Amino acid sequence: MELGFVGAGRMGRPMVRRLVRAGHRVRVYARGAETREALARDGAEPVASLAAAARGAQVLFVCVLTDAQVREVCLDGRLFSALPAGSVLAVHTTGDPRTVRELAGRGVDVVDVPVSGGPHDIRAGRLTVFAGGERPAVERVLPALDAYADTVLHVGALGAGQSVKLVNNAVFAAQLGMLAQAVRLGELLGVEERVLLDALSRGSGASNAAVASAARGGVGGLAVSAGAFLRKDLAVVTDLAGELGLPLGPLGPAVRALWELLPTDGD
Repeated sequence: MELGFVGAGRMGRPMVRRLVRAGHRVRVYARGAETREALARDGAEPVASLAAAARGAQVLFVCVLTDAQVREVCLDGRLFSALPAGSVLAVHTTGDPRTVRELAGRGVDVVDVPVSGGPHDIRAGRLTVFAGGERPAVERVLPALDAYADTVLHVGALGAGQSVKLVNNAVFAAQLGMLAQAVRLGELLGVEERVLLDALSRGSGASNAAVASAARGGVGGLAVSAGAFLRKDLAVVTDLAGELGLPLGPLGPAVRALWELLPTDGD
């Protein structure tokens, strides 16, 4: 496939590598000369403008960090005018579902495809994707997603992927917050965190959060590793829940416990 890509960072660059290895032609927008050289070594075609990445693309992926960056990329330039008719804009960035809905109706199909997993899952080709949008548009993106995802769930209309991912991250954050409290209890009972996490990972209290925390040396280590992503996503889902008059309820105390562990933006 002819693909465009914006956002070749921590998540995006391993995606680009997998896409190239799968035989796709990938034009990647990159600002810095060093980044462009690295992308070229990966077999991608680095370009110096958003329009160049979009031109001729059957699918254009956006994999930046925040909603504000999605808006900057998609709405502040000539991106839509450069995309050919019949192409698909696929937004990997996790954010407010209203943002991707705002992108619709501009001459191309839009799907939201936030992911669950990290760079190691991309490299292994086992990422999970929550896809929102019209089914035919989602299906047109599948040949590309198959390069790095082994599970693609079509969860509903445009924006549904974002909604599912935000709820998923709220649950994950609550699990981490509960683990942080459990670790404190374990320490009071004389059980080391490392030993407790290993035991929880093998017992009925097992969770992805426990397994990932054990692999990173503790709950705090995982919170630091995923801090930038969790902080922005928790802010979005908390605001959305508040606007709907539905505070996070039973998840709230555990989420607040995790929030105390997350590094601030300045860390």
